[in-house]
Amino acid sequence: MKLIPARRLALRAVTAVSALALVASGLVVVGGSASAAPATDEAGTGSPWRVSGPRGSDLDGVLRLDGSGQVALDVVADGDTVLSATRLGLRGSDGDLTTGLTLVDRQDRTVSDTYTMTTGKSTRRSYVHEESVFTFEAADGARLGVAVRVSDDGVAYRYLLDGPGAHRVDEESGSWEPATDGPAWMQRSYAVNYEAEWTTTTAAAGNGSGSVGFPVLFQQAERYVLVTEADLHGDYSGAHLTHTPGSLRYDVDLFQGRPVTSAGELSTPWRVAIMGDLPAVVGSTLVDDLATPNELDGQDTSWIKPGRSSWSWLTDWNSPRDEARQRDFVDLAARNGWEYVLLDEGWDASWVPRTVRYAHTQGVDVIAWFHSRDLRTQEQRDEWLPRLKSWGVSGLKVDFMDSDSQEIHQWYDAVARDTARHELMINFHGSALPTGLQRTWPHIMSYESVRGMENGISPERSLIVPFTRNITGSMDFTPVVFSRDNDKTSKAQQVAMSVVYESGWQHISDKPEGYADEPDAMPFLQNLPTTWDEVRLLSGTPGQDVVLARRSGDRWFVGGMRAGSGEPLHLPLDGLGRGGQDVVVDLLADDGTNGSATVHTTVRAAIGETLEVPTANNGGFTAVVCPATEGRTTCLEPVEARPAAALAVEPVQADVEPGSTVEVEATFSVADRDVTRVRLTPQLPDGWTADQGTRTVTRLPAGQDARITWQVRVPQGATGTHEVPVTVTYRATGAAGAPGDSGTGRYTAANQATLWVTPPALTGDHHVSDLDWIEESNGYGPVERDASNGEAVAGDGQPITIAGVTYAKGIGMHAPGSLTAWLGGTCTAFRAVVGIDDEVTGPGSVRFHVYGDGVLLTETPVLTAADGGVPLDVDVTDVRRLRLAVSDGGDGKNFDHADWADARVECGQA
Repeated sequence: MKLIPARRLALRAVTAVSALALVASGLVVVGGSASAAPATDEAGTGSPWRVSGPRGSDLDGVLRLDGSGQVALDVVADGDTVLSATRLGLRGSDGDLTTGLTLVDRQDRTVSDTYTMTTGKSTRRSYVHEESVFTFEAADGARLGVAVRVSDDGVAYRYLLDGPGAHRVDEESGSWEPATDGPAWMQRSYAVNYEAEWTTTTAAAGNGSGSVGFPVLFQQAERYVLVTEADLHGDYSGAHLTHTPGSLRYDVDLFQGRPVTSAGELSTPWRVAIMGDLPAVVGSTLVDDLATPNELDGQDTSWIKPGRSSWSWLTDWNSPRDEARQRDFVDLAARNGWEYVLLDEGWDASWVPRTVRYAHTQGVDVIAWFHSRDLRTQEQRDEWLPRLKSWGVSGLKVDFMDSDSQEIHQWYDAVARDTARHELMINFHGSALPTGLQRTWPHIMSYESVRGMENGISPERSLIVPFTRNITGSMDFTPVVFSRDNDKTSKAQQVAMSVVYESGWQHISDKPEGYADEPDAMPFLQNLPTTWDEVRLLSGTPGQDVVLARRSGDRWFVGGMRAGSGEPLHLPLDGLGRGGQDVVVDLLADDGTNGSATVHTTVRAAIGETLEVPTANNGGFTAVVCPATEGRTTCLEPVEARPAAALAVEPVQADVEPGSTVEVEATFSVADRDVTRVRLTPQLPDGWTADQGTRTVTRLPAGQDARITWQVRVPQGATGTHEVPVTVTYRATGAAGAPGDSGTGRYTAANQATLWVTPPALTGDHHVSDLDWIEESNGYGPVERDASNGEAVAGDGQPITIAGVTYAKGIGMHAPGSLTAWLGGTCTAFRAVVGIDDEVTGPGSVRFHVYGDGVLLTETPVLTAADGGVPLDVDVTDVRRLRLAVSDGGDGKNFDHADWADARVECGQA
């Protein structure tokens, strides 16, 4: 039979067997199968009870019960207690299960499995754990299960509650206590998004704040211990540690001390101590090993594709609102063979489908940013996820969860399930800590939960997180930024971060101009994998330096980083090749002492050599090491050029009338090679028809055009803007495929005609807020009708008020923003009172612009709140499209809440 983990039972309620009975059933689990095994019954108070590690492990877990009936767990290595978990137990609806306990049962089993991952330190994993479940009974008969797991790299425990009905936990007792004081690395406080700064301290000193987020790294002589949690789902909340300076005790506390409730049997998250020397801790997969297995096991997961992505927001923060600028980042990804482009906050639904088509033509897939509030409910997800899928978006970056509550972890479960159902990958930002959910849901590509590049660089933090945060799961630090923070990190170190920091989606975060200035670095970034077969820490000291190697196929990628200055870093080649064979090493290092540039060298070396790499202040290096096979002079492979395809669709834009017919023409060619099986397909809006469908060209020689026309009928009831995309699929003769094409030689191109189905021309007078708008964009949140801009949610604005005067009608914008309305050529005047809304508490400054059919008709000087309301009276005779736009006053967009009060047009007869 297949063992179903207790957590999965609790979530699915698929059986009446209790979670406690199941976990304590004495099953030996090997490779996902299970068979009965004798149980060990050590009932009684004869503590301590030892749980020995797997064969070859030097770790043991020793559970003990003191005279007051309180449970503790010692983590023992080679006979020495390194760490203890004391005062174990729960308080809640089942009573006080922290003292007065007696042991009534013990059940032992071996848990073993082999599984695959799409992200993380290696794609193929296997583990063997020894587990004992101890059942304790209180004086009133209430029972508490304590499951203890011991592996070769750590010890973990969790609590089990069974019995009928719901179980409420008001307080989780328990404290981690290192055996002695020693160096420690932790965040300076507990933050719900895990973005607090990191610090080097001692176990006794702690962080000074009293509140500590997971994970925490303690050094105990030659051993290191990383304390964290694993297998956290929506039947519990996140937890953190509290510490009193001067003590060695770190208490486990639930989020905000709030109770958690399980509808049925409860298995709490694992409390985990990863232990060993520093390479063992860095290489541990224990968090994933303890997690609920793959929910998509046996299903088609070919749509799950880790990769590298260009990202514009960090160094060009306003660019996500600019369709044309986003294409520059698509082109950046395409030039470098990166799989994705990320459209961050500010994208507009009117142009995302076009951008997706453009990206697909370049062999690039699209990730779209989302605020979590827009996906919080099932109704919101049912609306947005199918729409994103229909646009061709491959995945989401979801931001601003900013909570560790039970409710938000229920949301993580739900959104993981729903995105998987729609075959959309996901990246969590503003998020809780990863606890193994990437094993459970393999389409989760990464988490932020780190103080990354968005917050600038701290050299110490950069060298702590490889030994702490990144051990627990993928980390979206967003590295490789050449154009900022150059006084705190060298350019070679920035490249090294892309190897040292593991992330299923690696967002390479500078702008095209930044990368153009550093051509030596680009071959390394073009070759960077995001899936790995093996990881090795070659050397390192938390907060000071690291040399870390990751293997992909027969190539080792090595990242070296240093905080501050020091002796050269060393790259030992032993173990990075095949037997005694020589290796080729491509090395990207600091050029000079200030780290302002990189230099690329290639050497052939013997496998036993150690390379010495001088580094700049806060510098580093990246190396690619591969076997020196015959004819191999470099480990770096060129980006395969995509076919030079061009697809034009006419008309690019046009006004059409309901019931009319428009000719759509597609012209396709490939300049640099012959192509075959060319299929051109128009995608018509619902209700639209064409005289023909897909047209096929069997063979198209290089440089020749395939030109197809369709007569497209516009239905009588159509209104507004409609796109008519044309998609081309084809095979490139002799091509092996390019990134994004799965190596099949099949390619895609797409473009579209944009048609505005014109409504009747306006007659009479109209407020612009009452008209249909052809397009709209806004600097923050949506453009508001008859309200000020407010904040990010539609309808959250206040009455429009300028200099104390309130207006019932108008438009609330945030710079930069715009809207376009259809007039039809029958209006003569546009009038409004413009200014900064009184709701603004800071120094807003805005310039207002009025356009007619693309021509600037008038604009104001830069206005501030001190200017009050400024009247506009604009001649719009013969104007078909009226565009109202606002731009910031040159000092950024903050507080730029721009009102078009009482905005109206005066129109005659058509």
